[in-house]
Amino acid sequence: MHCKLWLALSVWLLMPTSEAGRQMPKLSDKKLCADSECSHPILIARAVQDYYPGDCRFIPIRQGQLIYVYAMLKDRGNLFWAGSVQDSYYGQQEARIGHFPSSVVEENHPLMPASTEVKTTKWDFYCN
Repeated sequence: MHCKLWLALSVWLLMPTSEAGRQMPKLSDKKLCADSECSHPILIARAVQDYYPGDCRFIPIRQGQLIYVYAMLKDRGNLFWAGSVQDSYYGQQEARIGHFPSSVVEENHPLMPASTEVKTTKWDFYCN
């Protein structure tokens, strides 16, 4: 009996404790985009400070990096934008879209107006 308990405890301790593959709480119910698919960047921003994400919905950002912004959350999530980080060499970093606080970037180059309101889905906040 003691051996079975020890084995079960060992397996439980070795299981990954990642947030991957989980539905995370929604930050907002709506977002503003350039188009209905949020497939065109709204603007290019530059990080004014480092940002270390609290969970898998967010992307890490280093000061000086360029960020392509695809969506601006509305209502209760209006402090967050969604985008992808671009390193100094194109293709150096895997393209991953995630959220970040709008306060850690400065708008550098507007591309398209964020005039299309889109409902967020569970996939906007899914950790993979």
